[in-house]
Formats: sequence, structure tokens, C-alpha cells
Amino acid sequence: MKFSFQAKSAEGEIREGRIEATNSEAAVAMLQERGLVPLMLEKETEIPSLIKDLQHIWDGVNLRELSVFYRQLATLIEAKVSIISALRAVGDQSDNLYLSTVIKEMVNDIEDGVTFSESMSKHPEVFATLAVSMVKAGELSGNLQRSVVFLADNTEKNYELNAKIRGALFYPGFVLSASVIIGFVVFTVVLPKLTGIFKDFNVAIPWYTKMFMFIGDFMSSFWWVVGIILLAIVGGFFYYIKTEDGRKEWDTIKMKIPVIGKLFQYVYLARFSENLAVLLDGGIPIVRALVIVSEVVDSTSYESVILRAADEVKTGGSMSTVFARSSQFPPIVSQMVKIGEDAGKISEVLNNMSRFYNQETDRVTRNLSTMLEPILITGLGLGVGVLVFAILMPIYNIAGQVQ
Repeated sequence: MKFSFQAKSAEGEIREGRIEATNSEAAVAMLQERGLVPLMLEKETEIPSLIKDLQHIWDGVNLRELSVFYRQLATLIEAKVSIISALRAVGDQSDNLYLSTVIKEMVNDIEDGVTFSESMSKHPEVFATLAVSMVKAGELSGNLQRSVVFLADNTEKNYELNAKIRGALFYPGFVLSASVIIGFVVFTVVLPKLTGIFKDFNVAIPWYTKMFMFIGDFMSSFWWVVGIILLAIVGGFFYYIKTEDGRKEWDTIKMKIPVIGKLFQYVYLARFSENLAVLLDGGIPIVRALVIVSEVVDSTSYESVILRAADEVKTGGSMSTVFARSSQFPPIVSQMVKIGEDAGKISEVLNNMSRFYNQETDRVTRNLSTMLEPILITGLGLGVGVLVFAILMPIYNIAGQVQ
């Protein structure tokens, strides 16, 4: 168990800190062995792992909160505030309970003699490998503030990139979801009432109307079965893409979707060039930087190519040769990387690539809604037209016969 203490040294200096011991008597004995006279000793209450897990599920830590954390931390470090005091200040004002809990655990570890980067590595669900490596490089070079500023800038750019993707896909996602819900209600509630007219008049109806009548009757009687099947399909899809094989297959399919596939390609290239440039500027060796970037690019297709590039560089080759043989990287990327390698300015070239593909991502996201809107409207119009033709036309025929 851990204890917080306040003690007086032989010189009369008041010291505060933490100590780990089996009980309070052992803690006092350990302090006395260090030549300290205990003035205050309190047992620290540890947060149960279950509560911490629930905090993680409920709160989580998103990229916006991480960027604020890094930015505030860099400001305090620049002001010559110690890392422990800086972390405590940032943790106290954080609105995210889980992040505050993680920061407190990091402070405790650092007080026990663990480095800042090692304390971060104990929380991989919050801090990516890229962040840990950048902080470690800053610690070794004596310029931790610069590394944290790099992380703040990089996290903000990644957040903006993810926000662009969500914004671009929100409109088509909303329209398709609303269409499925409305279609479910129409076939379950509205359609059986309309088709009931045909049964009352006992008239001849075309085959396509009979098909809709059968679907409506089935949905009306077994709507819960259809609901379970839909939920099972959606749940099964998300479960499958979380598996290794499913993720690979989904990454391949995403890249083949018209328009949207191009958007994902630009996002992955921007993420690759931005993160690799940050790592290289932070003093990370190129092979290690490529391995780290392969983990954060968030695409199995690009991950395999980047890892092959790391192996090529490790044996004395160059990244550009691997990228030139890969369909994931456009020819201009391999050519620019080769120029950077030959000129010894790979980081500068990567920064230029990052700006270019960020601009392309902006352009595609701005035009995506405009391009998809007529397609969605046409698809919905065709669906409504078929339904109207199959149901209302026989009703008009019945009305003519009655007259």
C-alpha cells in the first residue's frame, strides 16, 4: 500500500512525498532509515479497477481532450514548472474524470522514480506509442517542452482530420439510417393497412403488388424477427471488422468505394506524412518512426506497406522503392520521398506532402455532400416510386371498377 508523508530532515527541511510499504509501521521505519522524522503519514485510497474501467467506458479520452492536455502541459513546462506540479495542475482542472485518474496515477509513478514517458506507457488506452516515443526523445535530448508542443500540434491536426471525416460521412449516414427506419415503419404499420383494401374487394392484382402484400403481412406479424435480424446484421458487421481478418477486408473495401475511397486515401496519406514528419523532427530514428507510424495510420493496407518500408530501410534500402511498388501510394508520393531522401530533407518533404493532402481532404469533404446528394435523392425517389406504383395503381383500378 502507498502512504503520503510529511517529514523533517536532519537539517530541519520539511519534505513531502509518497512511500510504499506493507503497513504504517513499516513506512515510518523506512522514513527513519532515510534520516527523516515523520510529521504526517496518511494511507492513500486507491481507485478500484472496476471503477476505473467504468470511468474509461463512460468518459474515455478523445483527441480534443488530449490536445488540450498537451497544450496546457507544454505551457507549464515552458514556464519552468516541474513536471509533477504541471501534471497535478492539468489533472485538477480536467473535466474528464478518467483522464484525471490517469494523470494522478502518472504523478504517483513519477514520484516513485519512474520517468514521464514510462508513466505514459502504462496507459496505452490513452497515450499512443507515438506520444510515448516523442516524450522519451524529449527527455533524452533535454527538450521535453518542444516534444510536448509537437504532440499538441499533431493531436490537434489529427482531431481536425477525424472531424472532417465525420462531417463528410454524417449526411449520407443520416439519410441512409433514416431511410431504413422509415422503411421499417412503412412496411410494418402503413403497408398492411393499405393492402387490406385489396383483400376486402377480392380483385385481381399484379404479381409485384402481391409481393409487397406478402412483405407487409410478414413484417406486421413478425416485425420483431426482422428487428432482431437487422440488429444482428449491424452487430455482426461491427464485430467482424474488429477482428484481424475483418479489419483487413473492410480496409480494402473502403478504398474501392467511389469518391469515399479517395477521401480515405487522402486521409491516410496526410496522417502518414504528418506523423512521420513529427517523429523525425523529434529525433526518432527513421526505422522506429516508420514502425510507430504504421500503428497510428489506422489502415491495415498502409500498415503493411509502411512496415515493409521499415524493413527496407533497416537493410540499407530506401522508403521510396517500397512506395513505388505499392498501389496504396500514388507515384508522386514515392517521387517526392525519393527527392527528400536524396537531398537529406525528408522531413521537409513530408511536411509539404501533409499540407497538400490536408488540402485535398478539405476539397473532397466540401464536395462530398454535393456529389452524394443527387445519388441519395435519386435512390430514395426510385424506392418511393416503386412503392407508389405497386400499391396506389391497383387502388385507382379498384376505384374505377366501383364507379
